[in-house]
Amino acid sequence: MTIKINQELLEKACKGIIEIILFCLPNAYKGTVYLVGAPPDLSATRITSGVIDDARQDISWGLPQQSDYNYPGKSWLEYRDEPDRPLEAMAWCVERQKSWTAEDPHADSRSVRLQVEGVWEDFHHMEPVLVRKKDLFIEQNLSLPEYPKNHKGEPVWQFSEHVVVAVIKIHFRPYTIRIGSPETRLIKKLSRVLGTELLSYQIREQTLLSIRHLAEDKIQACNILAHSIRNAITKSGLILSLIKLELGFLREQWESLVLQLCDPALTKRSIIAELNEAAAGLLNSGDQNALMDLIEVQNRFLELSLPPSTGQNWVNLQISERWDAILETYPVPPDRAQEIREKVQRLRQSLQLGRSSEFLDKYDVMPGVLKQQWIDLIYRDTDNIDTAYLEEIDHVLQSKYLKLPYQEKARKTLLRLKVLMEIMSELEADTNLALREVLNGKNGINSHP
Repeated sequence: MTIKINQELLEKACKGIIEIILFCLPNAYKGTVYLVGAPPDLSATRITSGVIDDARQDISWGLPQQSDYNYPGKSWLEYRDEPDRPLEAMAWCVERQKSWTAEDPHADSRSVRLQVEGVWEDFHHMEPVLVRKKDLFIEQNLSLPEYPKNHKGEPVWQFSEHVVVAVIKIHFRPYTIRIGSPETRLIKKLSRVLGTELLSYQIREQTLLSIRHLAEDKIQACNILAHSIRNAITKSGLILSLIKLELGFLREQWESLVLQLCDPALTKRSIIAELNEAAAGLLNSGDQNALMDLIEVQNRFLELSLPPSTGQNWVNLQISERWDAILETYPVPPDRAQEIREKVQRLRQSLQLGRSSEFLDKYDVMPGVLKQQWIDLIYRDTDNIDTAYLEEIDHVLQSKYLKLPYQEKARKTLLRLKVLMEIMSELEADTNLALREVLNGKNGINSHP
């Protein structure tokens, strides 16, 4: 029970996922993928590592450093949790099938370098790559494997629907990674993409083998191929998520420029601070869990960069409704309750500051026509993104008048994602055409000897 594919394809898939992460996360500088072998050994072997340069243009690949995880790797008995040796994050990811984030390596209980070498500057996030057991066990006569055991003698994965086939490790600049941050959520989504891609490669090879032995069963082979390809195409929705993430990053840069011209009290950060203070003032008056949940939600809103319409819906559903429930049950004076509701309304209005004519008129470093075009594009509803829209964004990003800190980097990232989106669209169209021809009895997939 493991991923068995061509080494070249394995390295290509691993490099591809590292490349996307390093180009899309500005604080990430190194990525590594480890392959986890079949049980009961579960040997963890480092496949490839990539380090991006300071200009964030090129990635250097290879395994130049000494590591116990270089080929032939490290077996489960060597890295699992043991009472008499340092704990490893790899053991946590493999056994628990959960991620591990070293947001403060100095207090990281699983930092082997800290425990053995005294080195604490190792800020990273490790994410297991999971594949469902029933997807990996496509051969009906394949017997179940012997599950490895932890140091207490308990089998791992026994009641899980998944197996761990790989682990992704991403290094970050000091104090730029946090548990549960958008970066960790992005890496988790990409780990699913890598799992799907590795599984897709394996299924493809197994499918080709099946076609050689069952050439007469064209329809069955077609269904297997369609499932594999469409499964990968379904995951292409992540490309749109990455595009939206990059557009949100551009919107944040733009607003940081424009909002310098307005009263800081009008910004969402200032208003959220006022709302948090109001919630903290009620902690001794009732349900502390509801108030702490509200403060956590309000702080989470600061991490998001949403288009105004989406942001207002978020405020209504996540913040306004929580405040309404609290104000109905807590002993809050009417004038104080009205003041809080006005703050929530000001929070909604703050989402429009980036395109407010009052402040845009003060920002006179851009021609008016170009400025209006940029505003229309960056604050447009991004539910439907097409290549024409991305080409318009690219046109404005080439302008010398738009002076955003990471303007050129964002432009290159969007160009790469645009190409990926076009490729996946062509792949879907070509796949549908091929399937129609096969199912209609035309020259589609022919029998192989």
